[in-house]
Amino acid sequence: EVRLVESGGGSVQPGGSLRLSCAAAGFTFDDYAIGWFRQAPGKEREGVSCTSSRDGNTFYADSVYGRFTISSDNAKNMVYLQMNNMKFEDTAVYYCAGDLIDRGYSAGYYCLGNLEVWGQGTLVTVSS
Repeated sequence: EVRLVESGGGSVQPGGSLRLSCAAAGFTFDDYAIGWFRQAPGKEREGVSCTSSRDGNTFYADSVYGRFTISSDNAKNMVYLQMNNMKFEDTAVYYCAGDLIDRGYSAGYYCLGNLEVWGQGTLVTVSS
Protein backbone atom coordinates (compact mmCIF):
# COMPACT_ATOMS: atom_id res chain seq x y z
CA GLU A 1 0.00 0.00 0.00
CA VAL A 2 1.29 3.44 -0.95
CA ARG A 3 0.76 5.90 1.82
CA LEU A 4 2.25 9.03 3.32
CA VAL A 5 1.71 9.79 6.98
CA GLU A 6 2.86 13.04 8.54
CA SER A 7 3.69 13.59 12.18
CA GLY A 8 5.44 16.10 14.37
CA GLY A 9 3.04 19.00 14.16
CA GLY A 10 2.21 21.09 17.20
CA SER A 11 2.59 24.49 18.73
CA VAL A 12 5.79 26.48 18.82
CA GLN A 13 6.74 30.02 19.74
CA PRO A 14 8.11 32.48 17.21
CA GLY A 15 11.80 31.85 16.70
CA GLY A 16 11.44 28.23 17.73
CA SER A 17 12.01 25.02 15.80
CA LEU A 18 9.97 21.99 14.86
CA ARG A 19 10.69 18.91 12.78
CA LEU A 20 7.99 17.26 10.75
CA SER A 21 8.26 13.64 9.71
CA CYS A 22 6.67 11.81 6.80
CA ALA A 23 6.53 8.03 6.74
CA ALA A 24 6.56 7.03 3.07
CA ALA A 25 5.12 3.51 2.91
CA GLY A 26 5.43 1.85 -0.48
CA PHE A 27 8.02 4.30 -1.77
CA THR A 28 11.50 3.39 -2.88
CA PHE A 29 14.03 6.17 -2.74
CA ASP A 30 15.86 5.10 -5.88
CA ASP A 31 13.40 6.89 -8.13
CA TYR A 32 11.04 9.38 -6.50
CA ALA A 33 9.78 12.90 -6.15
CA ILE A 34 8.63 14.17 -2.79
CA GLY A 35 7.85 17.40 -1.06
CA TRP A 36 6.19 19.37 1.68
CA PHE A 37 3.25 21.69 1.19
CA ARG A 38 1.21 23.83 3.52
CA GLN A 39 -2.16 25.52 3.60
CA ALA A 40 -2.96 28.32 6.00
CA PRO A 41 -6.54 29.27 6.85
CA GLY A 42 -8.08 31.23 4.02
CA LYS A 43 -5.06 30.83 1.79
CA GLU A 44 -4.14 28.66 -1.14
CA ARG A 45 -1.88 25.66 -0.76
CA GLU A 46 1.80 26.52 -1.05
CA GLY A 47 4.69 24.32 -2.07
CA VAL A 48 7.25 24.63 0.73
CA SER A 49 10.07 22.35 -0.39
CA CYS A 50 10.44 19.59 -2.96
CA THR A 51 13.16 17.28 -4.15
CA SER A 52 13.50 14.42 -6.59
CA SER A 53 15.95 11.69 -7.48
CA ARG A 54 16.79 13.09 -10.95
CA ASP A 55 16.82 16.82 -10.34
CA GLY A 56 20.02 17.79 -8.58
CA ASN A 57 18.31 20.80 -7.06
CA THR A 58 16.01 21.16 -4.12
CA PHE A 59 13.23 23.72 -4.30
CA TYR A 60 12.39 25.99 -1.38
CA ALA A 61 9.70 28.62 -1.33
CA ASP A 62 11.07 32.12 -0.82
CA SER A 63 9.08 32.38 2.39
CA VAL A 64 11.04 29.54 4.01
CA TYR A 65 14.41 29.74 2.27
CA GLY A 66 17.24 29.61 4.79
CA ARG A 67 14.94 28.52 7.61
CA PHE A 68 13.51 25.17 6.48
CA THR A 69 15.40 22.08 5.33
CA ILE A 70 14.04 18.96 3.65
CA SER A 71 15.89 15.70 4.18
CA SER A 72 15.32 11.98 3.95
CA ASP A 73 16.41 8.77 5.59
CA ASN A 74 16.19 6.29 2.73
CA ALA A 75 16.79 3.26 4.93
CA LYS A 76 13.77 4.19 7.03
CA ASN A 77 11.60 5.50 4.18
CA MET A 78 11.25 8.77 6.02
CA VAL A 79 11.22 12.36 4.84
CA TYR A 80 11.68 15.28 7.20
CA LEU A 81 11.12 18.99 7.23
CA GLN A 82 13.27 20.82 9.76
CA MET A 83 11.76 24.22 10.49
CA ASN A 84 13.87 26.81 12.29
CA ASN A 85 13.33 30.44 13.24
CA MET A 86 9.63 29.96 12.82
CA LYS A 87 7.27 32.86 12.24
CA PHE A 88 3.58 33.47 12.85
CA GLU A 89 2.99 33.14 9.12
CA ASP A 90 4.29 29.54 9.19
CA THR A 91 1.05 28.52 10.88
CA ALA A 92 -0.67 26.05 8.57
CA VAL A 93 -1.58 22.45 7.94
CA TYR A 94 1.51 20.81 6.47
CA TYR A 95 1.22 18.01 3.95
CA CYS A 96 3.71 15.51 2.62
CA ALA A 97 3.23 14.53 -1.02
CA GLY A 98 5.12 12.36 -3.46
CA ASP A 99 5.33 10.37 -6.67
CA LEU A 100 6.45 6.75 -6.79
CA ILE A 101 8.42 7.49 -9.94
CA ASP A 102 10.34 10.62 -10.79
CA ARG A 103 8.79 11.81 -14.04
CA GLY A 104 11.82 13.96 -14.78
CA TYR A 105 10.38 17.32 -13.87
CA SER A 106 12.18 19.96 -11.85
CA ALA A 107 11.76 20.16 -8.12
CA GLY A 108 10.05 23.51 -8.62
CA TYR A 109 7.50 21.96 -10.94
CA TYR A 110 6.68 19.28 -8.41
CA CYS A 111 6.21 22.00 -5.82
CA LEU A 112 3.40 23.48 -7.87
CA GLY A 113 1.42 20.55 -6.52
CA ASN A 114 2.13 18.09 -9.30
CA LEU A 115 2.46 15.04 -7.08
CA GLU A 116 0.08 12.12 -6.91
CA VAL A 117 0.11 10.74 -3.38
CA TRP A 118 -0.82 12.98 -0.44
CA GLY A 119 -0.80 12.58 3.30
CA GLN A 120 -3.56 13.69 5.62
CA GLY A 121 -1.66 16.68 6.99
CA THR A 122 -0.39 17.80 10.36
CA LEU A 123 -1.17 21.14 12.01
CA VAL A 124 1.60 23.54 12.92
CA THR A 125 0.75 26.58 15.01
CA VAL A 126 3.19 29.38 15.74
CA SER A 127 1.99 31.51 18.61
CA SER A 128 3.31 33.37 21.59
